[in-house]
Amino acid sequence: MGGARPRAYLRLSCRLLATLVLGVSGIGAARAQSAEDLSRMSISQLGEIDVSSVTKTPQSLSDAPAAIYVITHDDILRSGATSVPEMLRLAPNLQVARTGSSQYVITARGLSGNSAAQNFSNKLLVLIDGRSVYTPLYSGVYWDMQDVLPADVDRIEVISGPGATLWGANAVNGVINIVTRASGDTQGLLVDATAGALERTGGLRYGGRIGDDATFRIYARGVDQDQTLTATGAHGGDDAWRVQGGFRLDWAPGERDRLTLQGDAYGGAHGQLGGADEDINGRNLLVRWHRVGAGSDLQVQAYYDRTSRMTEQGGGRFSLDTYDLDIQHRFALGESNAMVVGGGVRANSYQIDGPPSLLFAPPHRTLLLASAFVQDTVKLDSRLNLTVGLKLEDEPYSGTVLLPSARLAWKPVPEALFWTAVSRAIRSPTPFDRDVVETLGTTVFLTGVDSFTTEKLTAYEVGLRVQPGERFSLSVSGFYNVYDDLRSIEVAPGGFLPLQWGNGLKGNTWGFESWADFELLSWWKLSAGFSLLKEDFHFKSGASGILGVAQLGSDPDHRAALRSSMNLGSGVTLDADLRQVGRRPDPYVPPFLELGGRLGWNIDDRITLAVSAFNLLHARHQEFPATQADAVPRQVVAGLQWRL
Repeated sequence: MGGARPRAYLRLSCRLLATLVLGVSGIGAARAQSAEDLSRMSISQLGEIDVSSVTKTPQSLSDAPAAIYVITHDDILRSGATSVPEMLRLAPNLQVARTGSSQYVITARGLSGNSAAQNFSNKLLVLIDGRSVYTPLYSGVYWDMQDVLPADVDRIEVISGPGATLWGANAVNGVINIVTRASGDTQGLLVDATAGALERTGGLRYGGRIGDDATFRIYARGVDQDQTLTATGAHGGDDAWRVQGGFRLDWAPGERDRLTLQGDAYGGAHGQLGGADEDINGRNLLVRWHRVGAGSDLQVQAYYDRTSRMTEQGGGRFSLDTYDLDIQHRFALGESNAMVVGGGVRANSYQIDGPPSLLFAPPHRTLLLASAFVQDTVKLDSRLNLTVGLKLEDEPYSGTVLLPSARLAWKPVPEALFWTAVSRAIRSPTPFDRDVVETLGTTVFLTGVDSFTTEKLTAYEVGLRVQPGERFSLSVSGFYNVYDDLRSIEVAPGGFLPLQWGNGLKGNTWGFESWADFELLSWWKLSAGFSLLKEDFHFKSGASGILGVAQLGSDPDHRAALRSSMNLGSGVTLDADLRQVGRRPDPYVPPFLELGGRLGWNIDDRITLAVSAFNLLHARHQEFPATQADAVPRQVVAGLQWRL
């Protein structure tokens, strides 16, 4: 595949890195830092974790009025996950389907898309340290372009349900907010290497101080993945490699001010099932100033992000430059009102040079997005809070839209929270909806149209979060989603070709999500999750009905998971997770049951050895339709981490 020589260098570097760790891990004992604390947080501590994704205001998880699950730093390390999508498997309110060595489809509450119908998963907003990583070209996420060093992740906040009032269009079915650790929490040297039959990774990070007020870290990471197999056992041709490096600087010049500057750069290549190889590269730079005061704070954030993909053998390329400025102010208004106001502007400038069969007219645009929001949390009494918000967004294609929400939270006792919410969200049109021109030979086959409008959601939610004791917690949330103007394929007026995008689908989904933690013993904790999803979509009057409602996605109607975490003494930890996913109806994918686990040994405060296993029950299994995805293989990986 393309980039074979850099990939060979990467594989050699990963192996040398593992050798380096083994060779030098015995030195520097006098300078060694304490090892990462791999013991699980207690259930009561987990409930007190501060989250900010629900209301853009720090609040404890036990008080957050939303279906939010937090993947902690310890969860990630103990899972053995080496990629962001595999970390997200830990969230019971997400559906994660692997489609290739580095390719995934990730959804919340359905609508996973159908690539055969050119409909993709595009209703989930993903942020890394406040930087949006969804692409405005089709509103989805290129998961092979998102990476972080697992040891640097502080937590991942996963909200199922709309978050458009705070986060804007495309936060339709959920929000994923990946928060990395401050550089002051990642001091010293860390070397991390894993190796298995199908994957090798290597990471190097160093953190230090600049005077009394500033800390920094720099890192480099490489990933080399072999190709998977198709459902028939043939080679999928989807092998991949990637290298990434970056830095973070945190400066606290006074008691009130905090300044963060961070950036990343990456490059790589991967094969595609049934298609030409692709080269990927990108870079980003973010600066954030945060002033904290008594009862108020002000935050100003700006970032630049560039991504580029090029299909080899004349398959076309695109590049996207994003410039974003966001300001928000939180303050108290009297004794009963907590206000958050803010706004921002974003410019997305892209250039698409497609193959002759897939063009965009025009091939270049600069899309401007401006927004402002206000949110008020009203304390109705000591146990009842009402949060109302409104976002005003000026979209590049659809103009001004209003995105309101209301949330009611009631704590009859400190151990229980009842909440309910009503929200509106949209997926705004993209260049793929408006500007695409597809051809078969000399015949124009499909086009975007100016009449394509926003896809709309009105969501009704209710939930309960309860912690009756120090050793047990439970969260249950139900939802009823009403969708309108979902994208469909329509025939040309007065004929058949060219086909064109339309808004001919509507319907509703309903279901619930639940998860619980139970500490059986001081050294043994169980976590369980179960979710149910029912979908009812149909074509609107006058729609063509081409391809049927299956073009929206083939989603499993239920998922279940059970995770066990044990601290066995002498620095030994044992984690296992069992997950069951129901069938996907159309295209059909059978249900499956899989088991994974990790055995870790903290030899001392500097060295950790681990063996992680994934998908142990089958040599390979299908997680997405075989026409759109390769089979997911069994995998065993050995890892070594050294801290100095």
